[in-house]
Amino acid sequence: MLLLPGFLQVAYYYFFSSQVRRSVVYGDQPRNRLDLHFPTNNDGPKPVVVFVTGGAWIIGYKAWGSLLGRQLAERDIIVACLDYRNFPQGTISDMVKDVSQGISFVFNNIADYGGDPNRIYLMGQSAGAHISSCALLEQAVKESTGESISWSTSHIKYYFGLSGGYNLLNLVDHCHNRGLYRSIFLSIMEGEESLPVFSPAVRIKDPSIRDASSLLPPIILFHGTSDYSIPSDASMAFADALQKVGAKPELVLYPGKSHTDLFLQDPLRGGKDDLFDHIIAAIHANDKEALAKDAMAPPRKRLVPEPLLRMARLISPF
Repeated sequence: MLLLPGFLQVAYYYFFSSQVRRSVVYGDQPRNRLDLHFPTNNDGPKPVVVFVTGGAWIIGYKAWGSLLGRQLAERDIIVACLDYRNFPQGTISDMVKDVSQGISFVFNNIADYGGDPNRIYLMGQSAGAHISSCALLEQAVKESTGESISWSTSHIKYYFGLSGGYNLLNLVDHCHNRGLYRSIFLSIMEGEESLPVFSPAVRIKDPSIRDASSLLPPIILFHGTSDYSIPSDASMAFADALQKVGAKPELVLYPGKSHTDLFLQDPLRGGKDDLFDHIIAAIHANDKEALAKDAMAPPRKRLVPEPLLRMARLISPF
């Protein structure tokens, strides 16, 4: 309720803006849809961010990425927000399959929508970071063993993981204590024996898939140190595991930031945002013209008054 002034503005943009194309079909399963957020100009192919939303594997929805889509589109970037089957409609292997298929659709069709298939970035938040990292690693394994693939991990320019959990073995009890009970968690993840399979921080250490690590794109992991939903140790451990197998991770920790600060409150606050600036700098790193435009870009619009944001921060359980 405290953040409602911002939510209403984002909802109006989502449903009525000509810059949003909703529910593009990418597969034949339920919820195989994606939203596309477009910049206002169409002067040449644009970089593309494929975004996988969070939602505790149960309430994820493509519209949750609307604020990110709007703000990245303001910087000349197309954003594809993927939907995927949630539990109980699907379990973790279905979610990973859906996300991989959505990424494939973007690679093979985004040129028709004005995107540059040679400048595609993958990003996930919370459970979406977990699912997308599973899809990325699984695709790298397939690629390294010569399996037939419809998209290549080596063509992903960057992977951005925001407040993600990458080791399910460490999350079972934590999530249970937070209200996602162990029996439900294990049902989502297809049983205790499947936890290592869907834990990128564990699976990456498997010597049998060592060749896959060299195919991974540069990886940046962002996490707030006051995240109660998924502790920042999750990103720290994943970065360490990646580094040990020769991958190229970067870990960015935000002191005092919660699970929702980075993705919700800070973007609603507007103005300067270190996380947003970091992502933009990575996407536009080799584009001098875009970097010059970024330097001249007006501050992002504030969507919620500061007193309401501070009150929301005080009562947020995340």
